[in-house]
Amino acid sequence: MPPDAPSRSRGSTGTPSGAANEDGLHLADRLCLAEGLLLADPMLLADERPLVHGRSLTNSSPGANPSPGDVRPPLALGLPAPVDLDDLLEPFARRGVDLGLKRLEAALAEGGHPERRFAAVQVAGTNGKGSICTLLHAILRAAGLRCASYRSPHLVSWCERIQLDDGWISPDQLRADLARWQPIGRRHQLTPFELLTAAAFDRFAAESPDLVILEVGLGGRLDATTAHPQRSLLGFGSIGLDHREHLGSTLTAIAHEKAAVMGPGSQAFSAPQHPEVAAVLSAEARRLHCDLHWLEPLALPAEGGPPLGLAGAWQRSNAAVAQALAQALGQRSWPVDAAAITRGLADARWPGRLERRRWRGRELLLDGAHNPAAAAALRQEFDRQQPRRWLLGIQRHKQAPELLDALLAPGDGLGVVAIPAHHSWSAAELLAQRPSLAGRIEALPELTAGLDWLTAAGPLPVVTGSLHLLGALIPLLDPAAPG
Repeated sequence: MPPDAPSRSRGSTGTPSGAANEDGLHLADRLCLAEGLLLADPMLLADERPLVHGRSLTNSSPGANPSPGDVRPPLALGLPAPVDLDDLLEPFARRGVDLGLKRLEAALAEGGHPERRFAAVQVAGTNGKGSICTLLHAILRAAGLRCASYRSPHLVSWCERIQLDDGWISPDQLRADLARWQPIGRRHQLTPFELLTAAAFDRFAAESPDLVILEVGLGGRLDATTAHPQRSLLGFGSIGLDHREHLGSTLTAIAHEKAAVMGPGSQAFSAPQHPEVAAVLSAEARRLHCDLHWLEPLALPAEGGPPLGLAGAWQRSNAAVAQALAQALGQRSWPVDAAAITRGLADARWPGRLERRRWRGRELLLDGAHNPAAAAALRQEFDRQQPRRWLLGIQRHKQAPELLDALLAPGDGLGVVAIPAHHSWSAAELLAQRPSLAGRIEALPELTAGLDWLTAAGPLPVVTGSLHLLGALIPLLDPAAPG
């Protein structure tokens, strides 16, 4: 790596970057609604390019090629231990959803502008953006680069949101980082997601990774990750109807919110999109002077394409975006070559995405599909002529009836369970919306009863509808197999 790397050690418990030392939330639905919404105004971006190890994404000077010892083995990253952050986040959740962006930028300025001290790639979309981040992270590690990722939401632990190289941030470190940002957060009236983002940016600045991968929480134009002032490489996963209460009720409106992450001189790569979405992205790219590239899904291995560590046909589109971002880095003299791309795509692992697990010895699948488009993609993985059982938990503000239309085939059985600590659709409410499903929907009283019902004899059963449901179920399942 370049020789002028800052000398910082992990586990620092100092004050927020540049800030003076000062002493100084159960969140459930309030935080779920608030997270990802807050927020940075793209019109307030800093002029200067942030440098990391003396290099920005657009710097043409080559980095040092990694030695063989720098290349990491395939990732086998399990889920981190849960961490209780209620006392640190709950006070900031009392304002609820409050779109805006100047609060976070002012807080980052008071904290010493940590967002200006690391290079970043940003990934937006409705479905697949977390997978794109995971695939790109694995590619960068295969190339021997130090990298970090910021994702949301999480399954079982807040620590999943901050990945540092091949591990998660520790519970103690995350609590310490959030505690240091409490005074600044209170002064600027930050929301929980803004506070988490500020603390994450400060952690990334302290760790000095070569590159940080930022997953947009919700939308793009007003998302906290957009506070990073130089996101010259951008990826778009599939864009569909979701979070309509915040982003708009049409594909056009939602696409405009997500397209706003583009900016002058940036380069963007998009998976295939609905024609209405594609029209918006293309028009906005022209207006914003962004170089937008359209990608086709990677070929299957039988057709000469690379193997993927993530299951599901839709991952071929996500992998195309991750590969294009990696190739763009290579073209900008980052040490990312074809071999690292191939290895990283195969090494990637991401829990809760068509993941095989077991309940009392019986195999099942977990997938976090929580909108109609994701449900349609999930359904395509299975034979519609072979009835199977689905265990569904879905938040009340989601399009559950339309999700069922996309998911269920004739003869399928559906068990409905409430997601703990979340307002959820009930079996009765779903039946009222879809009377034709009478006799096929069963209300299940709690999670273990749902798993018992799901794993009766028959084709491979599936749990889906919400990442929050998977997060509640995973601790109940048999231990995951290594790797």
